[in-house]
Amino acid sequence: MLKAATRAGLPSLIQEQNSHAGITNKWLSKGASKICVAYPGMESQFPAEKIVYTGNPVRSDLIGVSENKHAGLAHFKLDEQKTTLLVLGGSLGAARVNQLIMDNLGLFDKLGIQLIWQCGKGYYESYRQYDSTSVRVVAFIDRMDLAYSVADLIISRSGALSVSELCLVGKPVIFIPSPNVAEDHQTKNAKSIAEQGGAILIPESELEAQFAQKLGSLLSDAGGMKALGKKIKALSRPNATSDIVDEVVKLLPTE
Repeated sequence: MLKAATRAGLPSLIQEQNSHAGITNKWLSKGASKICVAYPGMESQFPAEKIVYTGNPVRSDLIGVSENKHAGLAHFKLDEQKTTLLVLGGSLGAARVNQLIMDNLGLFDKLGIQLIWQCGKGYYESYRQYDSTSVRVVAFIDRMDLAYSVADLIISRSGALSVSELCLVGKPVIFIPSPNVAEDHQTKNAKSIAEQGGAILIPESELEAQFAQKLGSLLSDAGGMKALGKKIKALSRPNATSDIVDEVVKLLPTE
């Protein structure tokens, strides 16, 4: 449709959500009037004069989530005296992330950590047995605002929208990118944030060697935790939706 529009002389806009441009957007970029991107430094992938750094649209209810911490603790029935780890594997779940959490339940208990473990619909029956007062196992989280509000630390995949949400939330994050995606874009998304000091990146292949050590070091460094949250928050683009709409409006015919 966009290719046909450009051939007809109609203005078009594309949005690239990842830090590494997809094949389709690269193909469309030559004819596009504007290209809204979610990461800085995309000039090597798109014509520089067309790029507008807007970020990705995210849900407005995630702004100021920390103010809902007491409501979040009540919702998930958690202990306000304990450190809370939020584990996100996507709606369907992430097999390797779930295995990691199960293997380290003893470590979490030793460190005094309580969990909200979103294991995914496809894995819930396999992991529901681990649900307890300190390990909340859920297939899906319908109140992400409350889950983010109580999280002291987050483990997550690094899909484009997940990364954008986590930047807005501003909590320390350990990214475990999925290696099974096109052009390894999740690793590139996470690396873009980690290289700016906004998150910790652990590849799946290095979890056994790095996870326990990095988790322990992070939890023992309150200043480091705060710095991670502050830096990832600084990378957020809370006005992405309205900024993209503004670019669309600019392209509309004036008559």
